Amino acid sequence: MIYIHIPFCRSFCTYCDFYSELACKGKDNENFDSFTGRILDEIDARRDEMEKTLGLNTLYIGGGTPSVLPLSLLKKIVGHLGYGPYEEFTVEVNPEDILEKGPEYASGLLDLGVNRISMGVQSLDDGVLRWMNRRHNAEGAEKAFRILRESGFDNISVDVIFGIGGLCNAVLADSIEKILKWKPEHISAYQLSIEEGSALAGLEASGRYTPAEDEHCREQYDLICSRLSEAGYSHYEISNWALPGREAVHNSAYWRRIPYAGLGPGAHSLKGMDTRSWNSEELSGWTSDEEHLSEEEIREERLMLGLRTSHGVDGKRIPESDWFISDSIIRDIILS
Repeated sequence: MIYIHIPFCRSFCTYCDFYSELACKGKDNENFDSFTGRILDEIDARRDEMEKTLGLNTLYIGGGTPSVLPLSLLKKIVGHLGYGPYEEFTVEVNPEDILEKGPEYASGLLDLGVNRISMGVQSLDDGVLRWMNRRHNAEGAEKAFRILRESGFDNISVDVIFGIGGLCNAVLADSIEKILKWKPEHISAYQLSIEEGSALAGLEASGRYTPAEDEHCREQYDLICSRLSEAGYSHYEISNWALPGREAVHNSAYWRRIPYAGLGPGAHSLKGMDTRSWNSEELSGWTSDEEHLSEEEIREERLMLGLRTSHGVDGKRIPESDWFISDSIIRDIILS
């Protein structure tokens, strides 16, 4: 399992606190080239480590906004890895990039070996999208999905956000109904959270944003759960639904604590069962640090991650004394 973080965005979403750098058209080629060279160096330096994670042969390119990076540079990175074809190869995209780059770009991703797309739609209400500082509108998102489908992608995941202060159930329900008409193979729905350092945190601090009440978030989550179940989607993880056989292979492995290698600034890795490492958040010269998990921390992670999924946790593998779950673990399960 390999994850690559592409730390570039054309604009920053109101709610986001992921590490990313602003990419301005006409001024970003030097940054793109420098970043790509650094990723190639990291691949070379961590080749032995990566080969230990290939029991599950998946590649996930996330961000940031990977679809901002020129296709030629994506090809250079994937070619340098040299591990394909992959069981599952996912690339995150934004609708506006698909619209701008067109069917040729989508076909280029297919030729690269990408067999799964994760598209950040978030809402199909133009007012909500403007508030989120998204660059696409509802019409553009639908057109982008159509381009991907007509280009040959038969495994597309769509992201949705709920639990926004002031977002009424009817607006959310309308977005869900429109997305269901597209018939994506996978849908992820995330409750909005206020992350330190995000623009949304600033809005709340200044009194310009009031978070949704817990009960309102629960109503919207129930709405999503019931409607997607009616439409034939399996609720296999707290925030994820899939048509039969279309569960995310790569992400499901995270929840089972399968080792993976994360490349790029801000990326995390799991080495073996007891060592977690992470890269610093800087565009050039990023460094790595790590921590060794105790047996108790590993058991807590296994519980927390397992309880996120419909498979749950195998009680026979966990001592009775470990079935006490702290408030912090429960909070992690609910909010993540």
